[in-house]
Formats: sequence, C-alpha cells, structure tokens
Amino acid sequence: MNSLNIKALTLLQSELETWDTARENFENLKNIEIKSLDFEGFSIEVHFNQSRVRSAAAKLDEKSISARQCFLCSENRPSVQRSINCGHFELLVNPYPIFPQHFTVASKQHELQAIDGYFSDFMHFTKELSDFVVFFNAAGCGASAPDHLHFQAGTKNFLPLIKDYKNLKQKNAELIFHKNNFEIFLLKNYLRKVFCIETPNIESAEQAFDFLTNNYPIDKNKINLVASFESEKFFVFVFPRRTFRPKQFFAENEADRLLISPGSVEMSGILITPIKEHFDKITKNDIISIYEQVSA
Repeated sequence: MNSLNIKALTLLQSELETWDTARENFENLKNIEIKSLDFEGFSIEVHFNQSRVRSAAAKLDEKSISARQCFLCSENRPSVQRSINCGHFELLVNPYPIFPQHFTVASKQHELQAIDGYFSDFMHFTKELSDFVVFFNAAGCGASAPDHLHFQAGTKNFLPLIKDYKNLKQKNAELIFHKNNFEIFLLKNYLRKVFCIETPNIESAEQAFDFLTNNYPIDKNKINLVASFESEKFFVFVFPRRTFRPKQFFAENEADRLLISPGSVEMSGILITPIKEHFDKITKNDIISIYEQVSA
C-alpha cells in the first residue's frame, strides 16, 4: 500500500472520531436500502440514501451557484474538517458519502470543473490512490460543485462497472483502436455508452484520451470518468453524455418523478435516490429510459 492510500485511511479514521456530520452520515450507510435489477449479463443497483439529497437536488444554474458559498474552498469548510496536502490539490473526506470510504480531491484554487489541463493529475491520483477508484464528473454531468475543480475517490470494488467490465469484456467489448502502449475498447449492450482505455502508464493514457475525444463525438465538458489502477495497468472508463438530468427528475406529476441526478456513480451502475417512494417505485423501464436520455 503506498503512502497516500495510508494517509487517506488515517484521515478518514480521524475525521470519523472528531466530525459529527461525517460520522453520522458514514454510519447511516450501514442502513441504506439497496435493490438490484437484472439485465442481460449485469445488474443495476438502486440505493435509497437520504444524506445525498443535498447533491441530488442541488440547483446548479449559474444564478444559484453564484449565490452560494463554495463548499470546497478552504475558507468555507467546517472548522473541524482536515485535509492532506497534495500539491495543487487537497484530499478531503466527503461528509456525504456514497462509498464506505469516500474522498474528495479538491483544487486549492477556485477554478472551474474541467478536465482540460488536469487529465494527468486525474491519472496521477488514480495511481497514488490505487486502493480506490477515482472519478470525475464534468460540470454539467453530476458535479455538485461545477465551479470548483475536484475529483473523487471511493472504495475500489464498490461500483458494479469494474466487475462488469471484467465479466463482459470478452463477449461485449470491441477493440476500436490500439497504438504502442494503449488500447481503447467500446463496451456494447450495456444500456449506456462507455469506452475503456487500458494502458500501463500516464503518458499513454493521455494520448489515448486525446485520441478518443478528438476522433469520436465526445464533449469533454459532458463526460464522466472512472479510473482504477491494478496489476500495473490503468483502466480509464469514459462515459460520453448527452444531458445531465432525465425528464423524470423534472416531472411535475409526482407519479412520474424520480429524483435521480446521474453522475459517475450512476453511470457505473448505482442509481442513488434520497427519496424512499422513488426508490420503491423505480422499474427496469425507468432505468432504461434514464440511461437512454443521459448517455450520448
């Protein structure tokens, strides 16, 4: 285990001992309700997680963003919250977790949530936090702080995506490009479009990402990225997006409404809703509809 993995776990333990909000929300994860809906060769989980209402229902229009204080800027954080210095970034415990271990890697500067110029940093943290999965939500695709650059990291084997890719690769993954030290696959029959870059080093990952975004209709401002590092290889999943929230999110008729705000976690196979009634009523057809709307 490398040093940042150890430091992250030590920070989490310390925060759980001293920070009531974080401790209560992590403790509540033990009581969330989960149901699984089966599709061809894989499943989609739905989690009822009340603590995520702040993120799921966040108003992210320009006026609302400018009217609130940025909760990732150091001067606006709770005084009890601690961080780990990571150069241009700081590693923080996420006090509103989805994962049993959930962190935010936030820029020390208040700068827009954009991957341009920071993909190598994203890959760096994927390697340094190799015991976790690292992910990025573009400003219009799940980021509850679209005005402040940040990545997130969580428990590695928590997301169905990682297991699904290993299980479905031979049958459903098409190799669409390979060069020198990288390969790019397209995973088919997965309800949503997802590419996977496989490479042993950061430089090749950058080349592959540039190739992918330059040669396919992918808007870097409308993507979700999920990455892991294992057996000396990077796996970088790229989800092109069409839109942020599906029509069900905005439905005025409560019978049609589903408070699900898809980000990387949702695109990776776990749909989070903070409302019990929505958790109870969601169906396979709803899930298909949501992915059809938000995936490019």
